[in-house]
Amino acid sequence: MTFNDGARSGGPRASRRGRNTGIAVGGGGIAVVALVLISQLFGVDLSGLLGGGTGTDQGAPGNDTPVANCETGADANENLDCRLDFTAQSLDAYWEGQLGAEYTLPAFVLFQEAVGTGCGNATSAVGPFYCPPDATVYIDTAFYDDLRTRFGAQGGPLAEEYVVAHEWGHHIQNITGIMNQVQRGDTGPTSDAVRLELQADCFAGAWAGAASTVPDESGTPFLEPVTDAQVADALNAAEVIGDDRIQESTQGQVNPETWTHGSSESRQRWFLAGLNGGANACDTFAVPGEQL
Repeated sequence: MTFNDGARSGGPRASRRGRNTGIAVGGGGIAVVALVLISQLFGVDLSGLLGGGTGTDQGAPGNDTPVANCETGADANENLDCRLDFTAQSLDAYWEGQLGAEYTLPAFVLFQEAVGTGCGNATSAVGPFYCPPDATVYIDTAFYDDLRTRFGAQGGPLAEEYVVAHEWGHHIQNITGIMNQVQRGDTGPTSDAVRLELQADCFAGAWAGAASTVPDESGTPFLEPVTDAQVADALNAAEVIGDDRIQESTQGQVNPETWTHGSSESRQRWFLAGLNGGANACDTFAVPGEQL
């Protein structure tokens, strides 16, 4: 989606966390649910990434620098960091409107290569993720290049924003208690893990459908109305990170019983459910498995 050039920032929401070198994933005792969320966009078991963290911890909390020179929607249309920052501001305004006082702001950290988190240390291999213990969305911005070159996505602004909006969806699940009610550690096309991910896709679609009506502090909508081409970009991103698509490309076969995120078709369908029906259409836990 394209930001209105005249939209104004209410202050930086995203920060850059210092680059980390020589660090391995490990430490911090990442829980099973965190692993599910950290593996967000890869559809693979990341438990093998856990181990003893080593190296210079330049990517630890406390080394954050707020993004700069992101004053207008025009800046967001020109610069990735600004685009993600403005996306966060739009998501805050949308979810505050949906939840009222129940909504609390997640922290939003951009990084490269590796980062220290409340869930332990993570490398860029895990992709974008949400960490429940520190209520923070983490985005390795190099992932957007991988999305195009490794996964074959078309790219585009809404595809980039969809990734952020999906992780924000996990924050909504966290603060509303949904995350604590799921059966942790299960897999398969109708598992709670898949339902959690598909709901986050739906929440992302709900935001996209309403984003052009969400105003900044001066009353100017952050975003212009979504176009069919932009929706196609987001659906393409959802397609290329479906469990079936990733398993076929990396393993040469599809094993639904190990799915943790949902098929390409399901991820697209639930994004559209939110886009067309809003957040109230996103109860993936209430539908029978064959409707996922």
